[in-house]
Amino acid sequence: MSNLFGGVDAPVAFTYLALGSTATAFVATQTALVAEITGNGLARVAATVTQETTTVTNDTTKLTKQWTASGTETVREAGVFNASSGGDMAARKVLDTAQSLVSGNTFTWTHSVIFA
Repeated sequence: MSNLFGGVDAPVAFTYLALGSTATAFVATQTALVAEITGNGLARVAATVTQETTTVTNDTTKLTKQWTASGTETVREAGVFNASSGGDMAARKVLDTAQSLVSGNTFTWTHSVIFA
């Protein structure tokens, strides 16, 4: 099942990660980030996608990306998408602590999806 999510067998894979700047709480009906960051080197990008084993072979899809800020931003949420813009959001995480970045700072996000 995780191969469908990560694009091995899916026509539109969820392989993009995006960051947002204003989220404060999880909302189950949300279909996009509250305020997706599109500048300062922190725009949505294709992630490195791997499959891993958590319980059974290849049951986990892991998306990872490191951004380098080119300006000042605050990261408060991250999401997984199936397009470089727009598209569908498969998952979202509101960070426990906002991350304040200035030019030259790096921010790495890893999002794992475990299929049981």
